[in-house]
Amino acid sequence: MTLLITALAAIISTILWYVNEKARFLKVGILCYEFWGAFLMWMVDAVYEYLELGELYFSPAGQDMLNDTFLGLSVVVLGLIIWLIILLLKDPEHVIKK
Repeated sequence: MTLLITALAAIISTILWYVNEKARFLKVGILCYEFWGAFLMWMVDAVYEYLELGELYFSPAGQDMLNDTFLGLSVVVLGLIIWLIILLLKDPEHVIKK
């Protein structure tokens, strides 16, 4: 689930960055880097876990899926918080200075 959640977040943030000029101005590219990095991390983890477990990798327990879901959502929220802090520090539209 962490892999799926971070993949969705990476794809959505990349589409927003690519389509919207304002998103580029608001540093959405930082979100792209964060989420694609998290996706790559979970992908490597999934490959190693598959090599270790084999077919059992595709039949996780319900508790494990729930924990992975909370972890994936936590990663997305933390990424958004980091992006928001960077956005407030850079202040591209000079809102804080006013």
